[in-house]
Amino acid sequence: MSKEVSELRNKSVADLEKELIATREDQFNLRMKHRTGQLNETNKLAVAKKKIARIKTLITEKKVEDSK
Repeated sequence: MSKEVSELRNKSVADLEKELIATREDQFNLRMKHRTGQLNETNKLAVAKKKIARIKTLITEKKVEDSK
């Protein structure tokens, strides 16, 4: 996980927002697969949710840094 977080920290706010959109799309697709019974690895739902939270936190941190 720390590799993923460090890679996200190196990205700009615009790149993080693009990553956020892509992750939300993945989360939506996972939810649809889960509802139709096609998703065997349900832990992917929690992983996507946590990734979205991490990205949103990093966006907020970067915006606060920029405002100082």
